[in-house]
Amino acid sequence: MGGIEGTTAMSDARMGNMIFESILEEGVFRFDCSADDRNAAFPSISFVDPKVRETPLMSIHKVPSYIPTFECVMGQQIVNIELPSGTSFYGTGEVSGQLERTGKRILTWNTDAWGYGPGTTSLYQSHPWVLAVLPSGETLGVLADTTHRCEVDLRQESNIRFISRQSHPVITFGPFPSPIDVLVSLSHAIGTVFMPPKWSLGYHQCRWSYVPDARVREIARTFREKKIPCDVIWMDIDYMNGFRCFTFDKERFPDPKSLVEELHQSGFKAIWMLDPGIKNEKGYFAYDSGSEADVWVQTADRRPYIGDVWPGPCVFPDFTQLKARSWWANLVKDFISNGVDGIWNDMNEPAVFKTVTKTMPESNIHRGDPEFGGCQNHSYYHNVYGMLMARSTYEGMKLANGNKRPFVLTRAGFVGSQRYAATWTGDNLSTWEHLQMSIPMVLQLGLSGQPLTGPDIGGFAGNATPRMFGRWMGVGSLFPFCRAHSEKDTNDHEPWSFGEECEEVCRLALERRYRLLPHIYTLFYLAHTRGTLVSAPIFFADPKDPELRKLDNSFLLGPILIYASTQRDEELDTAHHKLPRGIWLSFDFDDSHPDLPALYLLGGSIIPVGPLYQHVGQANPSDDLTLLITLDENGKAEGLLFEDDGDGYEYSQGGYLLTTYVAELQSSVVTVQVAKTEGNWRRPKRRLHVRILLGKGAMLDAWGSDGEIIQLAMPSETDVSNLVSESEEKYRNRLESAKRIPDVETISGHKGVELSRSPVVLKSGDWELKVVPWIGGRILSMDHIPSGTQWLHSRVEINGYEEYSNREYRSAGCTEEYSVIERDLEQEGESESLRLEGDIGGGLVMERYISLPKDNSKVFCIDSGIVARGVGAGSGGFSRLVCLRVHPMFTLLHPTESYVSFTSINGSKHELCPESGERVFEGDLLPKGEWMLVDRYLGLGLVNRFNIDQVHKCMVHWGTGTVNLELWSEERPVSKESPLKISHEYEVQKIA
Repeated sequence: MGGIEGTTAMSDARMGNMIFESILEEGVFRFDCSADDRNAAFPSISFVDPKVRETPLMSIHKVPSYIPTFECVMGQQIVNIELPSGTSFYGTGEVSGQLERTGKRILTWNTDAWGYGPGTTSLYQSHPWVLAVLPSGETLGVLADTTHRCEVDLRQESNIRFISRQSHPVITFGPFPSPIDVLVSLSHAIGTVFMPPKWSLGYHQCRWSYVPDARVREIARTFREKKIPCDVIWMDIDYMNGFRCFTFDKERFPDPKSLVEELHQSGFKAIWMLDPGIKNEKGYFAYDSGSEADVWVQTADRRPYIGDVWPGPCVFPDFTQLKARSWWANLVKDFISNGVDGIWNDMNEPAVFKTVTKTMPESNIHRGDPEFGGCQNHSYYHNVYGMLMARSTYEGMKLANGNKRPFVLTRAGFVGSQRYAATWTGDNLSTWEHLQMSIPMVLQLGLSGQPLTGPDIGGFAGNATPRMFGRWMGVGSLFPFCRAHSEKDTNDHEPWSFGEECEEVCRLALERRYRLLPHIYTLFYLAHTRGTLVSAPIFFADPKDPELRKLDNSFLLGPILIYASTQRDEELDTAHHKLPRGIWLSFDFDDSHPDLPALYLLGGSIIPVGPLYQHVGQANPSDDLTLLITLDENGKAEGLLFEDDGDGYEYSQGGYLLTTYVAELQSSVVTVQVAKTEGNWRRPKRRLHVRILLGKGAMLDAWGSDGEIIQLAMPSETDVSNLVSESEEKYRNRLESAKRIPDVETISGHKGVELSRSPVVLKSGDWELKVVPWIGGRILSMDHIPSGTQWLHSRVEINGYEEYSNREYRSAGCTEEYSVIERDLEQEGESESLRLEGDIGGGLVMERYISLPKDNSKVFCIDSGIVARGVGAGSGGFSRLVCLRVHPMFTLLHPTESYVSFTSINGSKHELCPESGERVFEGDLLPKGEWMLVDRYLGLGLVNRFNIDQVHKCMVHWGTGTVNLELWSEERPVSKESPLKISHEYEVQKIA
């Protein structure tokens, strides 16, 4: 062990430098607050072999370059790592927003984050991991190895701060010379991505849902008729009998085996969804067998926990137990016999309906295996629940057929889940913002150890427009995982659904992917065996160049640089491309289009390219192979091609061929040949097409036989210049003659989803508010301009300021579309205001008046009410009981430094911290007309004043990085004479 404890005690707090020891390999260190903390730490679930984290390397006596400091107070462990000024931060797993993470903060708490935005702090997966690129280009990786909720705070420049429950170790990797060195070292700890079957790298078409089975057949037939490449069709939850997992709807999917056989004959694979929620129903085989095996997650009083999901009341397998994983794996094994090719694990955060937290109580009990930490409550196992489910599914598929590679897709995950499953970026939106955001999201997952990932192309929620979908397919076709997916009640989102122009762009984009599949498959083999990346940020080409570090409209696919146009008004020929140092030559497949990305190949590289085909099964090892070559400044190039049968595990016993091709220019002749090979797979007899890139798309061609030496005579400089000019002219002509996708914006017919409309912005004095009438009239954001704080942040169905007409969490009022009745802009000193109204049925309407008074620029006011307008069906003559429930969800910038403060009517004083959970106050305990959300770190408080005569109850609910401060009216019938109303206002004050 190295290091000195150097711990200072301050009353109940401890602080000092962390102690360290070398583990795993040279340059990797484990840090703990003390020897006692090291002994108290839970086992590692992220490490492939947990013992590695516990075993010091006694032969290595080096001192780390950067030693974290810590503070332990009130059960929290706060770790700080100071790095040189100019350090750039990346990683942090599945996160939205920008690529460069400096200035950002996330909370690792797996969350069903439907319709997340760039500021959402918790998504579906948790990776408490930071990749820090120093000004020199050297790179340090830092992992907080805890499954508990963890705050990763990167808002202070060049400072990493982890805040979580004690005690857990922090693992550092490096500094190493480059980012890829760090990721390779990380893979030695947490494992590499599973080797995907080759068919899974084709294009996937999905929708919630393709029903009945005739619709599935129609989709498959249309792909083949239109000659659009596709390999996989997905079945969402509606194939099931009443959402019961491992069952099939007898009317809509009466014979799944025959359906899959037909798909296989057309070259398609079929992937089917399985959720963790098992319907709580005696007589249902999955419930009965699970109850008999005693595999369910338990409540604090040791009864099976029951929560609502799609089937209604459900129980949940406790995947932390071997017996539960084995039970699930055997169900999967039987399920595979229906012709299932792959499995999709959704809702496995786990998501639970009808709860404010959207998951099960943290007091629930998991009887975990000792290797995971034993019997613990849900707060400990929450973040790894999805990964352990994916592991069980993966193992079940291997049980079904050990000669096939499983393909599992999981929504929830943790550090290490790449060993079992691919992932996607969750329920995104059909907006240009989410198209742009999909690139950094895919890259961050790769930088956090999960390279097999991609977004829902076209967006899941809402209706993509033709140009947006075509542009998204252009870039999405080059992501590691390539799938389009859309929500029910949206317009069709197949490539042919947006008109001929978009269909052609999608065809060109997918043909590009299929031409590049030999290269992509090789990248995955290298990722699987060596821990390298499939797609990487552009700054990996030159980590020392600070100008590259924030670019997130481009990425690397090995030595290929891809520049995408992700802005609505930006096309391929108008976008500015910042190229890293070195030789970068553009190329295409005579398919350039203004809506497709630009492609460049790095000098010194050779990439293999295959022929066109509609699905992976059409590929034949004896098909022609093309090598695209860009020579470096020394006239040399090198590249790899991995080949095997595309499935199974023979590659692990030598049943593969890894070819190293080299090219060299000498005396005006380029010689291309095989430099070395690995594996005992026989080289196919095939023609080899060699293409030397000359610039601007110009190429020099030669043909020969693979495995033999091929030589090309380089033209004179004048001839090269002429070839480049001719190619450039052809390129311009192709762009000019290309049929543009129409720039039309359609409005969704799906209530509460379409987000391409612009929010109404109210701005006056200290406040700027964004309001969306088409989703419950919600306030998306509350920006306090003087302090630069955003107290509300929302994008879609969750969070933000909402109102309901009942006590239920999702009662009428939130999702209904509101109309703008009146909007007064700031004129002649008057206040800026907005009047909204939404029909909630039964003759009742929800109305809201938002105003920013000119005479007090520090506040904004909201007057809301439920008003009876007419006797509607089922209204009982206005006898319906209603309760006006004001439901704002505030964002906590500093959860550990936040509390709610107020004085009750009876004079008692209250301070509620996040650990207090949910509290309700009525009668004399009601706040006396105001309460305050305090952020000690900022020294600010958000004051909410209200009319105490209108408020019957106040509720505080602490969530993951959020808090609800709710105002409830009394519950009573509403008449025209007696509407329900609540008037209140907000102001930010400085706190001593």
